[in-house]
Amino acid sequence: MINRSLFLTYLYLLIYIILSSGVILYNKWVLSPKYFNFPFPITLTMIHMGFSGAVAFFLIRVFKVVSPVKMTFGIYTTCVIPISAFFASSLWFGNTAYLHISVAFIQMLKALMPVATFCVAVLCGTDKLRWDVFLNMVLVSIGVVVSSYGEINFNVIGTVYQVTGIFAEALRLVLTQVLLQKKGLTLNPITSLYYIAPCSLVFLMVPWYFLEKPAGMEVSEIRLNMWIFFSNAFCALLLNLSIFLVIGRTGAVTVRVAGVLKDWILIALSTVIFPESMITGLNIIGYAIALSGVVLYNYLKVKEVGAPQSPESIPERISKEWKLEKKSSDVYRPDDDSSSGSDDEEAALSSRLSYIGRTQLPPPN
Repeated sequence: MINRSLFLTYLYLLIYIILSSGVILYNKWVLSPKYFNFPFPITLTMIHMGFSGAVAFFLIRVFKVVSPVKMTFGIYTTCVIPISAFFASSLWFGNTAYLHISVAFIQMLKALMPVATFCVAVLCGTDKLRWDVFLNMVLVSIGVVVSSYGEINFNVIGTVYQVTGIFAEALRLVLTQVLLQKKGLTLNPITSLYYIAPCSLVFLMVPWYFLEKPAGMEVSEIRLNMWIFFSNAFCALLLNLSIFLVIGRTGAVTVRVAGVLKDWILIALSTVIFPESMITGLNIIGYAIALSGVVLYNYLKVKEVGAPQSPESIPERISKEWKLEKKSSDVYRPDDDSSSGSDDEEAALSSRLSYIGRTQLPPPN
C-alpha cells in the first residue's frame, strides 16, 4: 500500500511537470505564425499579468487565502517598481523568442540562467567569485555554445532575444536579493503576483504602444478567441499555484530536480508537437554538457547552504526554503529551477515568481 503522503508528493510533482511543460508549449502554439498565429508576445504577456494580478487580488483581499505583507509606499517605489521593470523585460524578451526559435533550443539556452545570475551577482557584490563555481559556469557556457553550433534552424534575432531575457531575469533576481532582502520582506508566489503583476502590466504598455499597437493588433481578435487566451492565462496561474504546493511538500531542491526532468521531457515533446523543432546529436551533446554543469552548480549551492531535510510543517518549510534561496545568488524559476530560465513564462509566471528571490509568470510563458 502506497503511503498517502508520498502519493500526494509525487502527484504534485507530476502536476507541476505537466503544467510547466504545457504552459510553454501552449505559448509557443499561440504565438507561432505556423499555428494559432498571434504574433504579439507583449499582448499575450499583458493578458497573463492582468489575469494573474486580478486572481491574486481576490485570493488575498476577498478569500484571504494568504495575508499581504507590510508594504509601504517607499518600499513599493524603491523595490517593487524596479523589480517589476526587469520582470516585465524578461517576459517580453523571453516570449518574443518563441517567434524565432524552437522550444527545444530555447530550453537549451535557458541553461545559461545560472551563468547570468552568477555573473550579475558577482558584479553587484552579492556573491563572491569562487573558482569552483566559475569553472562550472565555463562548463555550462561551453555546452550552450556546442548546442547552438548544432542548431539546424539557428536564428540570431531569436537567440539575442532569449539571452537578453535571461540576463534581464538575472538582474531582477539580484535586484530582488539586494532590495527586498534588506527590507526583510518575503513574498510567496501569490503575494508576488499581487504586488508585481499589476506594475509589470503598466511597464509592458510602453513597448506594446510602440511595437504592437502600430502592427495592427485588434482587440476584436482577442474577443473572438477569448477562450484560448483565458485558458492560456489560467494554465499559467495554475502553474504558479502548483509550485506553491510542491515547494510546501518537498522543498526547492526537489523542485530543481523535477525541473531538470521537465526540461528533457519538454525538449522531447516539442519535437513531436512541433515537427520543425529538429534536434541534432550536437544539440543533445551540448545540452548534456551544460546540464551537467548546472546540476553540479546546484549541488555546490545546496551543500554550501545546508538545506534542511527534516520533516516540518508546510509554513515552516516554505519559510526556510525561501530563506535558503535568498542566501544563494541562484533562485529557482519554472520557467526556470536554475536549469531553466524566465521561464518561458514559467518563468514568466512561475519559475520567475515562484521565489521572489527567484523563471516562464512563464517562460506564464
